[in-house]
Amino acid sequence: MTDSPSGVDRDPDPKPLREDPPAESLRTRLWRHGFNLLPAYRGTGARVDHIGADWRYVRVRVPFGWRTRNGVGTTFGGSLYGAVDPVYMTMLQRTLGDGFTVWDKSAAIEFIEPGRDTLYAEFELGDDEPAAIRDGLAPGESTDREYLVSLVDETGRVHAACEKTLYVRRDR
Repeated sequence: MTDSPSGVDRDPDPKPLREDPPAESLRTRLWRHGFNLLPAYRGTGARVDHIGADWRYVRVRVPFGWRTRNGVGTTFGGSLYGAVDPVYMTMLQRTLGDGFTVWDKSAAIEFIEPGRDTLYAEFELGDDEPAAIRDGLAPGESTDREYLVSLVDETGRVHAACEKTLYVRRDR
């Protein structure tokens, strides 16, 4: 990270959206529909577009429209943060399984460029991330994990970046 006041990297690497996301399973497809019906998430105006079968990849979409537009004609920052808020926590809960407690600990969001188009966020956990957490924690021990996610337009231009810190504890 940089020394910006929020701690978020001011210029995250832009990257185009994945054209070949991992396949969804019937179970993750049902989770996606349920997630989008959850009133707290639905209120953000965002939608979960894709959940990989192993929960290591999630793509979220924030459409630009009357539900997400603020008073100055750009995407409302609350919609952007609300779109990304629960995702990494849910991904870790699903990949670690029972026996672990996962909570959001802190977050910082930096608004880099006003959004006037649909924005996307892609969340990915490395193949070794859940195993590293499982192997690194004895019962009752905890750790903090940091993740960075960018909200980008279809060309990959970064409009906002959010750093999430998650608390993970192995239950006794």
